[in-house]
Amino acid sequence: MITCEELFNLFNKNDLTFFTGVPDSTFKGWMSFLEQNKGKKLTQIIAVNECEAVAIAAGYHLSTKKIAVVYLQNSGLGKTVNPLTSLCDPAVYSIPILLMIGWRGEPGTKDAYQHHKMGPMTIPLLELLDIPYEIIPDDIKKLDKILKKAKEYMEKNKRSFALVIRKNIFEEIDKQHEIKNGRPSREEAIKTVLRYLDGDEIIVSTTGKISRELYENRSNKEDCSHDFYNIGAMGCAQSIALGITLNKKNKKVFVFDGDGSVLMQMGALATIGYYSPENFYHIIFDNQAHDSTGGQLTCSSAICFDRVAQACNYKFVKIINDVKSIENSIIELKGKKGPSMLIIKVRRGSRKDLGRPTITPKEHKEKFMQYLREN
Repeated sequence: MITCEELFNLFNKNDLTFFTGVPDSTFKGWMSFLEQNKGKKLTQIIAVNECEAVAIAAGYHLSTKKIAVVYLQNSGLGKTVNPLTSLCDPAVYSIPILLMIGWRGEPGTKDAYQHHKMGPMTIPLLELLDIPYEIIPDDIKKLDKILKKAKEYMEKNKRSFALVIRKNIFEEIDKQHEIKNGRPSREEAIKTVLRYLDGDEIIVSTTGKISRELYENRSNKEDCSHDFYNIGAMGCAQSIALGITLNKKNKKVFVFDGDGSVLMQMGALATIGYYSPENFYHIIFDNQAHDSTGGQLTCSSAICFDRVAQACNYKFVKIINDVKSIENSIIELKGKKGPSMLIIKVRRGSRKDLGRPTITPKEHKEKFMQYLREN
């Protein structure tokens, strides 16, 4: 196993000290290292989505002639196809970037459903993009040679290079940015919201632990026919809900969202506000962190979601940070016309024995669609 200090020393030796991207659980120890050392011997910028990270890296190169490192999960590689081909490619501006790609769903390994497709196509996609790559070995001397080779290639050819990273290659640094602030846990907040709903609402929940906690707190886990667990496609829960809302005007549709998810696709708020469905209710569980990938900070501490929502034509917006306020606010929210938003400030972290839905995505989709047809 390679330590984060050893890894950074190799980057530093090759003058690669500018890092940006979207966190991935494949190398969450490395993410913790970057956060702990930012502003000292390296620059670290957590982007809200992978396209933004590539653009930031391009701006860094344009202003310094140096090469930036962009870290991302392989699901985000698909998102970067546009800027990699229409901005960085030699056919356009020829801007080199070093990609660090977490290999979720690697062939021959077990992983969540949402990684089953991107896992096997990660290497073919890099080949299609004409980006040379190396699969990182668990050997610091071999990695030293790979980084030297990558740096020389990028400088000579003004082209990008990718490092593909398997699980358990880098050391773990378990650092949750925990804040003892008296706020409820996210699961406690979800449980309270469910208690004060009528029970016939449609709920679309975002990827990661929010969907898992919603599932865990359903009394009939094998049914859950009016929940849609958006286990992949981070940031898309709000837009899925909009599509449902516009076609099921007789039902109240709730989105259970996270701050990182909303930030990733924040432009969707403008679309929601423009079409202004009265039966759209948006709940953001804001813990200022990417909880599912190791607790890395988001930039939500600097964002006023309430003002953004109001500027996007949401009709009712409220911020709360305690359980009692959740109870009163859900009752108030149900009486309002949408689009409406409730921002619930919660603390970071989750219980270690948190389960996952046992039903397959396809089976769940069929049950959900049947419910929508019949109600």
